[in-house]
Amino acid sequence: MAAPLDLTIVIPAFNEEGRIGATLERLGAYLAPRPWQWEVVVVDDGSTDGTVRVAEQAAAADGRVRVQREPHRGKGGAVRAGLLASTAAHRFICDADLSMPVHELERFMPPALGAADVAIGSREGAGARRVGEPLLRHVTGRLFNLIVQRLAVPGIEDTQCGFKMFTARAVETVFPHVTVEGWAFDIEVLFLARRAGLRIVEVPIEWHYRKESRLSMSRDALGMLREVLQVRARARAGGYGALPRGRPR
Repeated sequence: MAAPLDLTIVIPAFNEEGRIGATLERLGAYLAPRPWQWEVVVVDDGSTDGTVRVAEQAAAADGRVRVQREPHRGKGGAVRAGLLASTAAHRFICDADLSMPVHELERFMPPALGAADVAIGSREGAGARRVGEPLLRHVTGRLFNLIVQRLAVPGIEDTQCGFKMFTARAVETVFPHVTVEGWAFDIEVLFLARRAGLRIVEVPIEWHYRKESRLSMSRDALGMLREVLQVRARARAGGYGALPRGRPR
């Protein structure tokens, strides 16, 4: 019988043929000596390039790498499918570009995790470092965050960083109720985690801008705000009625 998994790293991937191989190599090299039982799952979001081929080559070389094929729904849909399919005690979302140095992962795991249910990477606050980000993108992102804090998750300085850790309990509490399949899924997840009384902590990280990023705040912000407003409307209409309610910690 296989030992219980300590960690699943979920990588949502859509047409990431050019960089998924290097990301899997870097993750494998870092994880190999760690004292955790782990797996890395590439959740393919209906890619039309060679993403699956490259990921399956990595899986053939290391049985701790898996490929989970999903229809194209968006990043949120891929993340939800990957996290809910895991059985690990801790489940980590990792962007395919690995724009966070891999050694930062330890800051999301016990004992550093402490009693948190959800630990989210943050590019803001003491200890955080942004590398190479264009000024316009940074300013647009901060304005977007101010609006999101006002509408949905006050006090959370960075909802959109692509590196987040969830305990098994947090995944099983929140993700069955997640409806947003696009870029704003992070905001719905954090909104629901707050409503369920889960403890959320922000982990300041070093983050490197990748110009190949698929998210463009100037192009995608309006659509994301529309999704946030839909989350608020759904909550007011009782659409999350089955979600356990608790006092935020």
